[in-house]
Amino acid sequence: PEEQPREELKKGGVGTGTVNLSSPMRIEDVGIVIPMGLMVGGHVTPIDHMYLQPTIFHSQPDTYNVYADADGVITSIGVEPENPDNKYKKINIRIIHTCDFYSIYNLLTSLSPDIFSITGEMSYGDYWSGSIPVKKGQLIGKIGGQTLDLSVNYDKVILRGFIVPEHYAGESWKIHTVDPFDYFEEPDRGQLLEKNLRTSLPLGGKIDYDIDGRLVGNWFVEGSGGYPEQYIPEVWKNHLSFAYDHIDPTHIIISMGNYGGDTKQATVKGDSPDPKDVSESTGIVKYELVGIDYVLENGQSWDRMSVAKNLKVRDSDMVEGTVLVQMIEKRKIKFEAFPGKRASEVSGFTNNVKVYER
Repeated sequence: PEEQPREELKKGGVGTGTVNLSSPMRIEDVGIVIPMGLMVGGHVTPIDHMYLQPTIFHSQPDTYNVYADADGVITSIGVEPENPDNKYKKINIRIIHTCDFYSIYNLLTSLSPDIFSITGEMSYGDYWSGSIPVKKGQLIGKIGGQTLDLSVNYDKVILRGFIVPEHYAGESWKIHTVDPFDYFEEPDRGQLLEKNLRTSLPLGGKIDYDIDGRLVGNWFVEGSGGYPEQYIPEVWKNHLSFAYDHIDPTHIIISMGNYGGDTKQATVKGDSPDPKDVSESTGIVKYELVGIDYVLENGQSWDRMSVAKNLKVRDSDMVEGTVLVQMIEKRKIKFEAFPGKRASEVSGFTNNVKVYER
């Protein structure tokens, strides 16, 4: 659902500053915690929420309870428009804890009876705004068959790794995203950390990688506006990111909104050169792309469903394509993808090259 105006988001907030948070799910219902920063499909730039994946992922809708993580006021509820790829409803809820500290939940499959009695039946694409006070630990809905997405945001924090904040006007909370583990209270924090896949700091993941004058970070097709305030369908087609794996940040990930017409995420063969070292003086850089797989400490493949620590990305032997990129100005690059081509088969940019900016 489209973001409501900032003044509507703040309606009902009391005081300022942060509060302690409890887990929005029962600890025993959480199978694994997937940190922020994943790039997958249309999520081309690093994802601004963590995933609480239920113990039985392929469960029926409404299998697991979802609770308010702190006292606050629900100011908005939205239901994602109907999509043939969605098996169940995806409900988004915003809880304002103070005037500048708030939580965003997504992918609930239903609302609690108390909430439903106020909103009434909500169909695909519906949006509700108002004021529903909630208490920490109060049942607000259920999930099943999908994760619970959790984003925690503090307006006094402005992430330094987004060089041009105006490019995030359409998702204005993004630049204020904080690590939920910094606010979870014990024992919930420790118990959720045991299920968290990331062992590198920050433990909740990282989403802002921009360094001015360097390749690393997010880029947007010139003139597209990034995440513009006016909603654009399939806006991710204009996005490009050079970042690091959300679980194993020693590996470079190139995430593309338009890779031969599709979205694509891949790691870099040889993990070199590091995009934080690429500048205007570097010239044209050629990256060979390989698939992403994770291995356990014993070298076996991870099943992506069970808790594991110290996971490492293992490069595939199969080259899936090549990209060329060149920084032509401090905040402007040329980029072109060559699906299915090895580096030796790519000699330079063609007429399909695009300019990206930040």
